[in-house]
Amino acid sequence: MKAQVFRGVNQLSYEEIPVPTLLTDEVLVQVQAVGLCQSDIKKIRYPLYEPPRIFGHETAGIITAVGAGVTGWQVGQRVAVMHHIPCMRCAYCLNDNFSMCDTYKNICTTAGFAPSGGGFAEYVKVPGHIVRNGGLIPIPDNISFDEASFVEPTNCCLKAVKKAQIAPGQTVLITGAGPIGLMFVMLVKFFGAKAIATDLLPSRIEKALSVGAEAAFDARDSNLREKIHAMTNGMGVDVALLAVPSEKAFFQALDCTRKGGKILFFAEFPDEMEIPVNPNILYRREIDLMGSYSSSYRLQSLAVDIVFNRRIDVQALISNHYPLKDLSTAVEQAVFPTPETYKILIHP
Repeated sequence: MKAQVFRGVNQLSYEEIPVPTLLTDEVLVQVQAVGLCQSDIKKIRYPLYEPPRIFGHETAGIITAVGAGVTGWQVGQRVAVMHHIPCMRCAYCLNDNFSMCDTYKNICTTAGFAPSGGGFAEYVKVPGHIVRNGGLIPIPDNISFDEASFVEPTNCCLKAVKKAQIAPGQTVLITGAGPIGLMFVMLVKFFGAKAIATDLLPSRIEKALSVGAEAAFDARDSNLREKIHAMTNGMGVDVALLAVPSEKAFFQALDCTRKGGKILFFAEFPDEMEIPVNPNILYRREIDLMGSYSSSYRLQSLAVDIVFNRRIDVQALISNHYPLKDLSTAVEQAVFPTPETYKILIHP
């Protein structure tokens, strides 16, 4: 089969490799659509993992083989694939910190080499633990593979929305109107709150408004704080979601968040970055700082419901489709987006 093999920093090699062989409890899925995620881009562009590996984890496809011991799944079924499933028994899982679970981190779908997602290949193998514990999700006939590939990123964004306790009537600042920021806009509106987005690209500012933002501003606007306070009766937003890894965005969020509000880090910052914060600002204003990483098993059924019942329009987020052989071009476009670049899908 064909696969895009990570051979080193910024080195993707379009290669012929063996189709994964199955153990008795495993399933093989032919990949039809896989989203290009910022975490994939980070893994490709920075020395975070030893090569060789095959990345890609926002996967939807068709079951083409099942192990002899697999029950409940048949060849030909259309499925969305979750690349991690927690153990549900460890101390982290019992506290709903599923993404900290060792099983979650270490058992992963694979197309070969060290298990790393495997979606950037023609076929991906799903381990027995994931098969048995809810990691395969049947796709309804009326839902496309493109839409189904959004189940995993929708879950990740839902986790942040729930962790920040965003509620009807609140106002939420979303820094960055890329694919994730735009999904946050949609979800914030779905849960009855008002979204205010910021970005550097005029086209993304317009896009945020088109998908439901109450307002959208240029992040360089020197009057941003005043405009947001004017929209919130002088208080500031209830929650700020950082969808870009920017120090400036953090301090804007701090300026624009009300006393007693929350700031959530969703984008991953470079490891070498340190942000100096006067702790008295957090103390006196009672600002909660929090992080949200990856997905939550607890929210899986809700993510599926939102995508498969089209409660948000994920198709509005798709801007580009690339064949697997052009993954390097897709990564380059995502890193240096055109005004109309949003979510990029790869089609092995």
